[in-house]
Amino acid sequence: MKSYCMEYYFGTLNDGKGKDWSCVLHDLQLFFGVNEFLVIAPQSASGVVLDGPEASKLLSAVAIALSNCSSLWPAFVPVHDPSRKAYIGIQNMGTLFTRRFEADRIGSQVPVKLMHLEGLYELFVSKFAFSNEDLSTHLFEVSFKMKLTYCTLPYDEDDDDDVQEPEAGSTESGGSPKSNHHNKSQWDDDCPWSEWYSSEDPVRGFELIAVWSEKAFESSLDMAELENASPLEADDWLIFPCLSETLTEDSDGKRIGFASQLRLLVDALEMSMEAKFIEDFVSEHSGPETLKSSAVIPPPTVLDRVLKDLFHEVEGLQLGFSDGDHKNSRTIKGAPLESLFGQFCLHALWFGDCNIRAIAVFWIEFVREVRWCWEESQPVPRMPSNCVIDLSTCLINQKLHMLSICINKKRQQEQESPKCGEQKKFPSHVKEETQVKRCLSPRDGKTQTSSGERESLSRPDVVKDSVGHISNSGHSDTVKLGDAKHSACIRRGSAGVVGSMMLLKSQQNMHAPFTQEPPVMTEDMHEERLQAVEALGDSFSFSAQLEKDILSSDMSAFKAANPDAVFEDFIRWHSPRDWENNDNMDSGASHDNAIKGLTVEWPPRGKLSERMSEFGNSWRKIWNEAPPLPASEQKPLLDPNREGEKVLHYLETLRPCQLLEQMVCTAFRAAADTLNRTTFGGLKQLTTKIGQLNLTMAATLRCLQTSNLSIDTEDIQDLKRLCAIFEHVEKLITLAASFYIKFMNAPRLLESIFNDCYNFYAPRMGTGSTASEVKKDFEKKQKVGRREREIAASMLTTPTANQSWRKVLSMGNLLNGHEPTLREIIFTKHGHLSENYYGGHAPRGYQHELETYRMYISGTSNYLSVALAVASCD
Repeated sequence: MKSYCMEYYFGTLNDGKGKDWSCVLHDLQLFFGVNEFLVIAPQSASGVVLDGPEASKLLSAVAIALSNCSSLWPAFVPVHDPSRKAYIGIQNMGTLFTRRFEADRIGSQVPVKLMHLEGLYELFVSKFAFSNEDLSTHLFEVSFKMKLTYCTLPYDEDDDDDVQEPEAGSTESGGSPKSNHHNKSQWDDDCPWSEWYSSEDPVRGFELIAVWSEKAFESSLDMAELENASPLEADDWLIFPCLSETLTEDSDGKRIGFASQLRLLVDALEMSMEAKFIEDFVSEHSGPETLKSSAVIPPPTVLDRVLKDLFHEVEGLQLGFSDGDHKNSRTIKGAPLESLFGQFCLHALWFGDCNIRAIAVFWIEFVREVRWCWEESQPVPRMPSNCVIDLSTCLINQKLHMLSICINKKRQQEQESPKCGEQKKFPSHVKEETQVKRCLSPRDGKTQTSSGERESLSRPDVVKDSVGHISNSGHSDTVKLGDAKHSACIRRGSAGVVGSMMLLKSQQNMHAPFTQEPPVMTEDMHEERLQAVEALGDSFSFSAQLEKDILSSDMSAFKAANPDAVFEDFIRWHSPRDWENNDNMDSGASHDNAIKGLTVEWPPRGKLSERMSEFGNSWRKIWNEAPPLPASEQKPLLDPNREGEKVLHYLETLRPCQLLEQMVCTAFRAAADTLNRTTFGGLKQLTTKIGQLNLTMAATLRCLQTSNLSIDTEDIQDLKRLCAIFEHVEKLITLAASFYIKFMNAPRLLESIFNDCYNFYAPRMGTGSTASEVKKDFEKKQKVGRREREIAASMLTTPTANQSWRKVLSMGNLLNGHEPTLREIIFTKHGHLSENYYGGHAPRGYQHELETYRMYISGTSNYLSVALAVASCD
């Protein structure tokens, strides 16, 4: 009247070595060494047969049914309490013999004798040696296999007397973790992200498995000797990492890292579209309704601490693109990691809960600090005060660079104010190199003529040695001409003679002048110039007008250095391509004569190019209007006061969405560059993954770099998906760093274990799959070489006195003072049927040796599981 469920199990492994310890085996396969079998269980809540006679009757009925259909499948019935994993079973092996199975478990204190290999050996021998004598004095050949499992202590486990630290990423009143100091060391203290947050170690611990392959023993003394042997002498060693379950789960606020904070920053970007001024988010009575209940602003003490850290000048700080940054990070239009704005964005991720209100307060105070640097003429921290502005960075970083340059120039002007009786120095805006090379806007190429004739209006072409080598004579700023005819002429601002070139009229040596440094420009300034060119027309005269100040400065300096110069002389020096030589061969001969000291043909036969000689040429007009002034007396091309105030005006009136767009780009870039500095042994798969992340970020963040304020819902969703991808890579980097710290001296083992984990977890990370859709546990074990065993064993540190559960050591085979957390043994005895105790002789010609007795034993000092299989002819 009862209902039973009969299930058929079959193994995918063929008979062979190593299958006894396979992690994919069913319990009954491991217990009894069977490959395929039936399980008959009642359809009840417990799933076991609690009544002994009922179990025997059920098993007999199944055995008769299997015999009638000539099936050799063993059948098992679960009995007793489910926690005992107890079974009885039977297998009909045709007309020759039968195998019987029984498994049970002791859940209480195990007898001392059965805690040791010697007692377990005698327990097995007692099953077939029916003798009243002492079993230890008899020799019985028994096959033996053993597997010992050792578990390291959890890496996040604290001793009882340790002071508990706050959770990772949490700080006082929402301040930046960078300023939070830990009293105890963390596993990731040396990792680059540790100044921002402390990550949970994804490696909970390791299982070390020592395996002794099948060997024959004849006495219990041999077993006692084996128990005293070191596990390092085992035939095989396997290692298995116990990983955190957060590797495949979405954070949902549980895991604190860059990815979790970047999600909050993207939410702030979405909300920033609702206001025109950043101050709208500061007041609690203004701004969107959604902010009034959730936005948190840290107290002033936290803000002061963060600003102090941010504006603290770091000695020897490397600015710009660092060697530790990824090569693809420059494709992201953000600020460098070590720059002022780059550090601001990273601090903003952790300031408060990274909501738009906290960001607004932080930005306003940040701009106030920048203005203080300007008003007090103090250097802007973390920003270079010279060099060309990098237009591949975001506009805020360019503006801060411009401000740093303006402050530096303003300070130099204050220091260079001449005092009475002192010799006048060259001002900071004068470039003292002999040949001045200007860096023009990359967009200047768009305004060139189709014939390619247009030259840079502010850069002298590099003159070949034959006509443009500048001698080092005559470096004085003011030189009186030696010819009596020109004794009244004063040469000023000369940087030296230009080779063998001479002025066309006076035949004096041509002198190159000191010229002003070209004015630095940010991206928006280049855009304004380009728009002006497009509005005025794409002609040379209009584009030259935009460069009038620079060109006029160069002409004035040239006139001062060469008082007798004419327009043609300036063209020959500044733009040699616009001087057309009528006879190149004759010119070359004349030059050779000049070298030999012979008479030089004068004047040189040549003329201005067509564009320079046309009527109304703008260059000639500028030449006629330019006064002869050396660069030291000219008005600077870059007005630091005006440009500095323009920068501050930009920062103070920046729209919230424009600020957040640049913050998102910079935060992604800075966070990725921080993680890229992690040391993980150069694992190829992870290196490829990081490169793919940078390319994905560059493609996704491109929508924020158009400056057209057209961010839509689809773009926001793309950014949130990018956060999920970033979290995926961040977890892999954390995992690789943890493995590297533990296996840095075993690179082969490091690469093998990480590749196993990568192949298992990478397809599941960031996919949003539910737990039922993926395999829950990572089960891949990696073989440990003999030279690597000491490194693996060193992870088992000596137990401390506070670990009370390890005070009593009852088992042998200790590894660094640790007993096995699980010991599994398989005893087997092989024999012929004729030798079986139950008597029946085997048919003539049947010489097959079979496993007459098999006992599987597993457990520790607290429990013992035993499974026995016996073959008989009854």
